[in-house]
Amino acid sequence: MTTGVLIVDDDELIRVGLRAIIDAQPDLRVLAEAADGAEVPPLVARHRPDVVLMDVRMPGIDGIQATRHLLATSADPPRVLVVTTFANDEYVYEALRAGAAGFLLKRARPAEVVEAVRVVAAGESLLFPAAIRRLAGAYGPAGGDRLAAARLTEREAEVLRLMTTGRSNPEIAAHLVVGVETVKTHVGNVLAKLGVRDRTQAVIAAYESGFVTPSG
Repeated sequence: MTTGVLIVDDDELIRVGLRAIIDAQPDLRVLAEAADGAEVPPLVARHRPDVVLMDVRMPGIDGIQATRHLLATSADPPRVLVVTTFANDEYVYEALRAGAAGFLLKRARPAEVVEAVRVVAAGESLLFPAAIRRLAGAYGPAGGDRLAAARLTEREAEVLRLMTTGRSNPEIAAHLVVGVETVKTHVGNVLAKLGVRDRTQAVIAAYESGFVTPSG
């Protein structure tokens, strides 16, 4: 199976570099490029990429607007991986809140780019717990009742707390001394009760509700 990628960045040099990195892999292929978020919907409809590498700051339609529109209007949207110059950027946090599965720094090594694309294409979130904690502390609204309304069980709440540390399902299973399939069930229940697409949005909800705090 080949993973199709759409590159969206207003900097041609960045697009060329990302294309070279991705197309060098036998299981990855760049299907199209765009220089503005406004080009994303028709390109996604035409090429059906699995992953969109989305620059967060662009003139015209930026990565936040493009991500929000794509996820709201597509019946089967691709996974969005935000590409950014700075990790501690309010735009990055807003893109994650809008539904991006994670973010990638433009200075990332080629191997990191490839691994990030593969991770999100597989349906996982690219979580950097320390970075999300900093972003939530700097830009996240606090005091919501999202977690209270979700009515998580004690075990589901425990799983969510472990998710905020960036642990994978096998790592959570080892910590709780349960099977991986059991953890998958709990994670699925957490996402469904919170009404979120993936782990990234669940972690953000945990911070914004005060369930966990940026200070620890």
